[in-house]
Amino acid sequence: MSRKHWCRRRQQARCLGFKTGKRVATALQDLPGDRWTRTGAVLRDAPEVSDENKRISEEMWKEAEDSLEWRSVCSQVAAFASTSMGRDLCKVGGLPIGRDRGESQKLLDQTMAAVLLPRPLDFSGVDDISRIVTSAVSGKVLSIGELCAVERSLRAARGVYEQMMELSSIDGLSNRYSSLLLLFQNCSFLTDLAYRIEWCVDCNLSVVRDQASEKLQSIRADRRKNIENLEVLLKGISNRIFQGGGIDSPLITRRRSRMCIGIRASHKSLLPDGIILGVSSSGATYFMEPREIVELNNMEVRLSNSEKAEELAILSLLTSDIACFEREIMHLMDTILQVDLASARAAYARWMGSVCPVFCEGNDEVNSNEEPFLVNIEGFCHPLLLEPSAMNSSSPVLSGLPQSPSVIPVDIRVGHTTKVVVISGPNTGGKTATMKSLGLASLMAKAGMFLPAKGTPRLPWFDQVLADIGDHQSLEHNLSTFSGHISRLCKILQIASQKSLVLIDEIGNGTDPSEGVALATSILQHLLSCVSLAVVTTHYADLSLLRTQDIRFENAAMEFCIKTLQPTYRVLWGSIGNSNALSIAKAVGFDPKVLDRAQEWVEKLLPDKQRERQGLLYQSLSKERDLLEAEARKGESVLMEVKKVYHEIHSEAKDLDKREAALKAKESQMALQELKLVRSQVDAILLKFEKQLQDASPDQYNAILRKSEAAIAVIVEAHCSVGDSSEEDATAFSSSYAPIQVGDQVYVKRLGGKVATVVEAPGDDGSVLVQYGKISVRVKRSDLKVARTSEPAVPTPTPRAQQGQRPQRGRPGQEEVKEAAFGAVVQTSRNTALGVLFVVHGVGTGAVKDAALRLLRNHPRVARFEADSPMNDGCTIAYIN
Repeated sequence: MSRKHWCRRRQQARCLGFKTGKRVATALQDLPGDRWTRTGAVLRDAPEVSDENKRISEEMWKEAEDSLEWRSVCSQVAAFASTSMGRDLCKVGGLPIGRDRGESQKLLDQTMAAVLLPRPLDFSGVDDISRIVTSAVSGKVLSIGELCAVERSLRAARGVYEQMMELSSIDGLSNRYSSLLLLFQNCSFLTDLAYRIEWCVDCNLSVVRDQASEKLQSIRADRRKNIENLEVLLKGISNRIFQGGGIDSPLITRRRSRMCIGIRASHKSLLPDGIILGVSSSGATYFMEPREIVELNNMEVRLSNSEKAEELAILSLLTSDIACFEREIMHLMDTILQVDLASARAAYARWMGSVCPVFCEGNDEVNSNEEPFLVNIEGFCHPLLLEPSAMNSSSPVLSGLPQSPSVIPVDIRVGHTTKVVVISGPNTGGKTATMKSLGLASLMAKAGMFLPAKGTPRLPWFDQVLADIGDHQSLEHNLSTFSGHISRLCKILQIASQKSLVLIDEIGNGTDPSEGVALATSILQHLLSCVSLAVVTTHYADLSLLRTQDIRFENAAMEFCIKTLQPTYRVLWGSIGNSNALSIAKAVGFDPKVLDRAQEWVEKLLPDKQRERQGLLYQSLSKERDLLEAEARKGESVLMEVKKVYHEIHSEAKDLDKREAALKAKESQMALQELKLVRSQVDAILLKFEKQLQDASPDQYNAILRKSEAAIAVIVEAHCSVGDSSEEDATAFSSSYAPIQVGDQVYVKRLGGKVATVVEAPGDDGSVLVQYGKISVRVKRSDLKVARTSEPAVPTPTPRAQQGQRPQRGRPGQEEVKEAAFGAVVQTSRNTALGVLFVVHGVGTGAVKDAALRLLRNHPRVARFEADSPMNDGCTIAYIN
């Protein structure tokens, strides 16, 4: 970098106040997470909402966060974050939550894109540099380590982007990861800034490089030269003192930033006019600066101070660069944080075996073809209950929901017309847990997290999740349990909107039952028109009767087993649950007399006929449900068996295909090996033949030729027989079961493999009438092999037939049936009829061959001749009259 450039940058640094320590900025304006709402509510961002309502919204979010254990769920996600920024944000419950449905959908799309990544992204090298940037903006000069952290993080951030681009370029998968790539759309990777830091600072040695500026390079060059001069002088003086007995060994050291030598106190006269810079602890040794090096030491001090000043100036310039790019750096780190959180949510979803939820409109009219439920979540399992099961799993990534007897999935189904759900049932039956599950599922979906459920969960996007769960009595604020309950309900009614989800546990509890029922009824009727959905739990049976007055109410009950007197933690939608207080009291050993008196009061309070009718109806419905569940389990069992058989057959088919391919490969390998063996044997015979021809006389040529031909014929016959048998075995199945018609030529096993003609179609017993010459015989179908079905067999003369007679031409229309030859036959003097002349001319230039052909063509004794062929390479065969 030029001196002119650094002068300009130094001037900028002075304008920013780095020399005087002036504060450039007071606080960062775009901290990570600012683009989302941390509270799960949007009231604080609406300008028309009063400050008081915003404060109440913040307060209610904190209570809902504690009641729904949102921070614990975020802590689970923290284990999957790759950066310190992501881990710290998750541990404090700071997972970003979308401020509207669009932002939440973007978060879900980012999670889905991260789930589809073929491999995890590498975030190594990314540090949380927000404090470093804040220090730079405030005017504090950054250290070399801090500068290196910024440079390393900038390069690592660019590396994450390059990984995304590489994955999206595979087979055109850019659309699959577009939601993550869009995060980098307006990012600047500040490559020049990272390069400048790397150019000026050696992060491995933690020093400023000489090349950082021309002045620094010049100062360090002068200092090295000055130190060399110092060392030369000091070595000479130290050796002189050593020779004079002033020290046991030459000693050069540094005291008070000046070079000096060690000398005994008794011999300090050896250094007249020397300056004492220090004394050893025993006082026996003085550290003195000789007069000759005073000026050089002064130069060393000046150069050292100049070097430090220049290094500080370089660090100040680099710090000012970082301060100038504050927003770009923070925006880039914010983007990396979003990508890391998306990857963490995806890894968490795979670990839990979760599925992506779908947002539906809560206030839309329902068409006949649409989903009839406003909320439809099947088999939801609370993440905090799933964690022990997931930790005990052998695989870190689960393919489905963990099956644990302690985790009972919850089905949540709320119709489109429903506004208030009243859940009744016994204590410890799961009413509050079911209500919490809905609230937590809403928060997880808004934060872009998949839900540990089955199928495709559907639920509305709620702007707020307002909860009144648990005992909130306070001695400090003079609040009883009921007072705290009412105070919180008042706040909920004050800030609830048409898109809010309200969760109230034991509504109207803690006061006189009659007044509690009246107050709860009034509150629920008010919530009908001011919220998207409200879910309440109660022991008041009168609240369950509101369904008969307004269809916007819905009932749900927690199942309770009368036989075992234990809750099953299953939700019965549309049912009314009993508290079963007397049954539970009896099970724990309560005094029967007390229970009998209590039963009398119950009978007085409830008409006998109504109580009996409700009991019979409940038992009938329970019995019908048990039958349906048994049939469903039976059908599921049959389906599993069918799937098992299908997979077994599919596996066997794959195994057969593999075995067939292996056998074919083995046969091919064996054929290749056999071919190589035959070639090697034939080559050996030919090589021997050529050697014998070189040493033999012309009279011995024919004998040598016949001997070689015989050897080759033996090899060919041996391998042809093997090939015929394998071919016969390979085609036995197809030939044995090929259709036979009248006139077909077949091989007859009983006739020694002779070729016969089919004269009668196969009968009912499978026998076939064939004719061989003048002999007609009936044979079994299994003893036949089809020779041909459409074209007449071409008679092939056998070697024996060729010996002793000349090939005869048949008369037109006459067909001679002979035995079929198996395999190729090499024509030699042994298997060729008499009157045949073999003309060996080789395969050279062709001159000898042409001369031989001219001679044979014009000779009167030559009836015909055959030019050389692959079976008789280099040899022409002539037939002599």
